[in-house]
This record gives sequence, structure tokens and C-alpha cells, in this order.
Amino acid sequence: MIALPASIQVFERGWLSSNNVLLVDDASAALVDTGYATHAPQTVALVRNALKARPLDLIVNTHLHSDHCGGNALLQATWPCRTLIPAPEESAIRDWDEARLSFRATGQTCERFGFSGTIAPGAQLQLGALDWQVLGAPGHDPHSLMLYCADERILISADALWENGFGVIFPELEGESGFAEQQAVLDTIATLDVRVVIPGHGAPFTNLEQALERAFSRVAWLRADPARNARNALKVLIVFKLLDVREMSFDTLLRMVGDAAVMRAAASMLKPRGEWPALLKGMLGELAANNGPLAVDGARIVARR
Repeated sequence: MIALPASIQVFERGWLSSNNVLLVDDASAALVDTGYATHAPQTVALVRNALKARPLDLIVNTHLHSDHCGGNALLQATWPCRTLIPAPEESAIRDWDEARLSFRATGQTCERFGFSGTIAPGAQLQLGALDWQVLGAPGHDPHSLMLYCADERILISADALWENGFGVIFPELEGESGFAEQQAVLDTIATLDVRVVIPGHGAPFTNLEQALERAFSRVAWLRADPARNARNALKVLIVFKLLDVREMSFDTLLRMVGDAAVMRAAASMLKPRGEWPALLKGMLGELAANNGPLAVDGARIVARR
């Protein structure tokens, strides 16, 4: 059992929703990341059950992928809470600029939400009666952040580091640098005195040295052949969508890959557009093998989990 301060509660979710970290003290009740839109009522229920009659005062988003901010709107409608987002996303959220936000580009959804302030690397936050340093974590997302509490040696790493890897390096799919930034973030984490990591997905863990070793190895593997990142991204986004909608036709999937800019970019790195049906059928076969997350029933694709 991993010991956390009494002021911290982690709601470990699945892969459709990020973990939520509730930090409560006499002054404020704050939630770091809010899960996916489909699970927003469950997020509200988890927070309400933990806080009882007390309201939620603050949302902090480590980054604005839909699985980390999809509960924002419903939480804001339930409680008059403040919301802090990464500073570079300010104008995109204020204008709800879907060309700059990632939701449509990944074939995902997120209800429009507002914000009351921004945070950036170097900022200090007090959450759960603890002092947290805001650290930059580009790689998976260029604007992503982590939170580090030196006194308790706790790192809220979001998708920069999991116990077994890290999130898809999305910038590389669009011709931007991401592998070097991910390497640098891991180098930064290696300099920190960390007792417990609370990742964006999966259970909190203490074996930081082993996790970093696996993550460094994965960065090197991806950098050696960027098509590996594209292939992983396309699989991840397909599974994510099926976990949400539960089933779809192959033709619908093919159209979605063509319409969603990030999926389209990943597929284009792997095969010419005319070869996408064969590419996707091969991926679906891999995802269905050995009782994998998906099953293929004729022209229907079904989520198993």
C-alpha cells in the first residue's frame, strides 16, 4: 500500500478517463484533471462522495487532451469552481478554436468549458496544504505540465511518465519535434527526489528508477523509427474511440481516420491513402488477437472491455 498524505485522494480511472487527484485542505478543495466527457457524471459522483456537502473550489488541468479535461464543463456546472489551464492554451479555450484544440483532430469530444486563470512552468501552487512546483512536460503534448511536491517527494506526472511508458508523442505526427522534448522531460524527472509518482493513467507507483529505465528505452525505440510512434498513435486512438462508442462499422472507422487530422497524419506516415483499408484491417486484427481490446464481427468492430 502506497502511503499518501491524508489531504490527497487518487481516483484511479481507466484508459478512457485520466486519473483524478483530489487535494483538500481547510482553504480549498482542488481536482487535478477531470477525465473524459462520457465519464463526466461519474467524475462528479466521485468528487461529491469524497467532499460530502463541501463544494469543489478548483480544477487544475495538466494539459488539455480530452481524457484530462472532458469533465470540466459538468464540474463547473455543478460547483462554481475556478479552473486553471496551461498558459499557452488560453486563447484557444477562450475562443474555443477547434483548429487549435485537439478534440476534433483525434476523433474525440469535449464539451466547451471556461477557465479563470492559467499556470506555467515555474509557478507555485498550494493544494492539499502542500506546496507544489509546476514543471513543464512537453513531448506527449507541447503544453503539458507536471506538479512536484518536494516536501512529500510526490510527482503528479500526467502522461509524461507512467509505470510502463508514457503517452503518444503527438507533435511528431504533425512534423513538430516531440521525441527530444520527451527525452528532456525524463531527464528532468531523473533529477527529482521522488518517493511516489501519481501518473495520468494507472496506479500510483514508487519504482521510479525502473519506470524511467523503461521510458528511456521506449524513447530510443521510437526515435529509431518514427513510424512506430505513428502506428502506436493510430492504434491508441482507434481503441479510445471504441471504448467510448462501444462499436462501429469498418466504413465509419475509415471515414473517421480521414476526417480526424491527427489520425489522418498518423495513417499517412504509414501508407498511402489508397492502402488505408488494408492498413486498418491489419491493425484491427492485431488489436483483436489474443483476447485484445477489440473484436471484429464481420463489418462491425466491437470493444471487448
